[in-house]
Amino acid sequence: MERRLAWILTGGYDGHQPARVAAIVADTLGADGFDVQVVTTLDVLDDPARLRAVDLIVPNWTMGTISPGALAAWLAAVREGGTGVAGVHGGMADAFRSEPAYHEMVGGQWVAHPGGDGVTYEVQIVKGHPLAGGLQDFTVTSEQYYLHVDPGIDVLATTRFGAVVMPVAWTKTYGRGRVFYCSVGHQPELLERDTIRSFIARGFSWAARTSGGRMP
Repeated sequence: MERRLAWILTGGYDGHQPARVAAIVADTLGADGFDVQVVTTLDVLDDPARLRAVDLIVPNWTMGTISPGALAAWLAAVREGGTGVAGVHGGMADAFRSEPAYHEMVGGQWVAHPGGDGVTYEVQIVKGHPLAGGLQDFTVTSEQYYLHVDPGIDVLATTRFGAVVMPVAWTKTYGRGRVFYCSVGHQPELLERDTIRSFIARGFSWAARTSGGRMP
């Protein structure tokens, strides 16, 4: 079977250690049979021939800006071409703050992390979700993300802010493409924990287009 191609779009806010996150995600994807390219410019999105060959795009670009043309090409690749999108923490949900069309694709947007870094909270896996088999609830000490979310997302994991149940991870579709997001990951080493690594690996693999589904 042909190996799938993943791009990790890496840049933006240095506080989220994008290079370190990219290395961990690349290792996770490589172990799952992907060919991985860490891309440090958004200009590649303006190359239709290259973009058509990509099965998964991982946004790893907290804040930052994107040109209208690059964003339009990206959205079209997902919506019409079936390219998958998957990512973690602010690299995906806090990218390109001024672009509502991007956050419509993602299914949510970062709002705040009450208590800052160092909050201990539990992540509850939604039992019965197709990606949840064998996964257990886990506890992290990190930033706990409060998010605005699309009510149409398929929630995979949650946390609590008092009485408020907040999605931590979800899946959704965007046209022909699949989308996966997990808010954990402020400290890159969290992504190396076995439970979390397995969790995101499932989501990334689910979101990626199969090579047989590539547009001509």
